[in-house]
Amino acid sequence: MPSDYYDVLGVDSDASQDEIKKAYRKKAMQYHPDRNPDDPEAEQKFKQASEAYDVLSDPQTRKRYDRYGEAGLGQDGGGRRGGGGRGFHDIEDIFSAFDDIFGGGGRRRSRRQRGRPGSDLRVSLPLTLEEIAEGAEKSIKVRKFMECETCDGTGAEGGMAGENYVMCPKCDGTGEVREVSRSVFGQFVNVQACPQCNGEGRIVENPCDDCGGEGRVEGEETITVNVPAGVMEGNYLTISDAGNAGTRGGVTGDLRIEIEEEPHDDFVRDGLDIYHDVYLSFPEAALGTEVEVPTLDGRARLEVEPGVQAGKILRMRNRGIPDLEGAGKGDQMIRIHVWTPQDLDGEEREMLEELRDHDHFQPEPEDPNTEKSFFSRVSDVFS
Repeated sequence: MPSDYYDVLGVDSDASQDEIKKAYRKKAMQYHPDRNPDDPEAEQKFKQASEAYDVLSDPQTRKRYDRYGEAGLGQDGGGRRGGGGRGFHDIEDIFSAFDDIFGGGGRRRSRRQRGRPGSDLRVSLPLTLEEIAEGAEKSIKVRKFMECETCDGTGAEGGMAGENYVMCPKCDGTGEVREVSRSVFGQFVNVQACPQCNGEGRIVENPCDDCGGEGRVEGEETITVNVPAGVMEGNYLTISDAGNAGTRGGVTGDLRIEIEEEPHDDFVRDGLDIYHDVYLSFPEAALGTEVEVPTLDGRARLEVEPGVQAGKILRMRNRGIPDLEGAGKGDQMIRIHVWTPQDLDGEEREMLEELRDHDHFQPEPEDPNTEKSFFSRVSDVFS
């Protein structure tokens, strides 16, 4: 199909939602199959207009399309790809959207369903910071409804090869029942899915013994998930057709895997940066020292300059979490804490008393409101 959806509808790229809707209405009326019977070209143009409207009528999908073009819509080949939308996969979907925009005035068709669709599933996937930093391949076990192998998911004895379906006597195979009511305002017709066949238009004459005619059984499946580096708490991955199987051949639901970030013994995460606390004795802070600190890929030696102050933050560049979209990595921040002894013996107390009044032991705090003081709290270090 044409790649420029604005050209398909004949509108500018800055067109308002009302203008897009009006343009689609015009195209749909012009090329609707009811007005162009046995005209494949008109039906194709109708599909193109409907696909364009499906993308441009949704603000979020339109924003992705404006920024990335068709590449931003995923890999399904049309409609709201990659954004959780439906997309148009057959002409029935297009007629449904046509009915939506014209308030039900489009062509109505009996839409017998093949079974009932399966529900989506949601599971949590705990990850360590190391796994988040590197990316990981994880295997998870999911309890769910799976297609019955005995009947190939049909619910009927003999499966695909069997002839075990009969037309539903209640709806005569249409999958719908109509109830007519009359009032002083006129006649009303209520159309709903047939309760006997659940809208399928057929019923199972000889149900499968293993699934009782449902076409699905409870089971467990191990699913392998490739987690990209840089995910965070609350992100989720969606695997299509990995949820609960539908009944009697109905479409399978999706599996949504939500990321959980496990607490870490050494680090606290802040966006792409990670923080680690280092505790120094007073002599170490005054004289300088070398400390060993953990990182996400091992351990590193860190030089601490003499006279470091409590609260100082040392930055280890590119030792943090990678950006999910590939825009570099965060840093590892080392927060310095100076430990004040609480239990002193007599000799230790005398030593400190001698130093109490020395000039170099008098506090000289910097003004916390000055720009110099603020930036002096963070220093780059190399390990």
